[in-house]
Amino acid sequence: MAETPKGERIAKTLSRAGIASRREAERMIEAGLVTVNGKPITSPALNVLPTDRIMVEGKPVAAAEPARLWLYYKPEGLVTSASDEKGRETVFDNLPEDMPRVMSVGRLDLNSEGLLLLTNDGELKRRLELPSTGWLRKYRVRVKGNPTDVDLEPLRKGITVEGERFQSMTVTMDRHQGANAWLTVGLREGRNREIRRAMAAINLTVNRLIRVSYGPFRLGEMEPGQVEEVRAKVLRDQLGLDAAPADTGTTAPRRGPRIAKPGGANAAAPRPDTASARPATAKTAAKTAAAKTTGVRRHSAASDTAKPLAKGASSPPRDKASPAKAPGGPKPRTPRSRA
Repeated sequence: MAETPKGERIAKTLSRAGIASRREAERMIEAGLVTVNGKPITSPALNVLPTDRIMVEGKPVAAAEPARLWLYYKPEGLVTSASDEKGRETVFDNLPEDMPRVMSVGRLDLNSEGLLLLTNDGELKRRLELPSTGWLRKYRVRVKGNPTDVDLEPLRKGITVEGERFQSMTVTMDRHQGANAWLTVGLREGRNREIRRAMAAINLTVNRLIRVSYGPFRLGEMEPGQVEEVRAKVLRDQLGLDAAPADTGTTAPRRGPRIAKPGGANAAAPRPDTASARPATAKTAAKTAAAKTTGVRRHSAASDTAKPLAKGASSPPRDKASPAKAPGGPKPRTPRSRA
């Protein structure tokens, strides 16, 4: 019986080091961009050891770092790819400068916004993208039209679009708003433009799409362009990963360069699950202290259920803890007359 070679496959090593996904690493190897101990290789069928010297395009590959995960609020108008042949801005062009090299877990298309997971570990990326992970992804979807519950039933049963079978979706009608309707949609697979294509198949046009959760991770009160790192403890609890660096808490929420929101009707609609600005009080301070027990600052690694839209809301609701104040401020007190 042949002895199993020691080490791990070269593509897996490159993926763990954050160079590229395993599949992309295999393409780089076949293109002759990778050398091991000074010798070019053209086949990914090679096991390497920690002592081997690996270079990609003439640059040494550092040892793999512990897996890390970030939550990112992708604004509308950015491409989810490392580069774009049309010269459009990408997600990675707009991340904070001090972030390490990262890859996206799945994609959000150009006209979609909301929660995008980022990681420095290609194996973690692959694991989270596998259908066997079974994580529910929830979206707030605004469609043009006034569908009834019966109209949405084909999506719940599973629908075939252009010969491609989509799994059943959870679809909840939240409210009608003029010529539009707001829906909450949940799915467990990530096919290309799946929600838009499925809605088009039942004669509905999506004019806004916001991912609000991905498995146990939620968009919460994040704002477009903001990025937050998930605590190492949460990675261990949720994903069973080996210990990452000492868990000293989450980094403060950070922003990449400000992205101009495209104009039009979409720009004016409020973001989902956001709280209006308010001064710190004893109550909000207590909330902040409580948030430190969760996986990320200001929002928790909670269950994969998104908040339903409130009845009567014209768009995704604001946090109930921040009711709008009536104009004009508080009414003046009427002085009591003294007897």
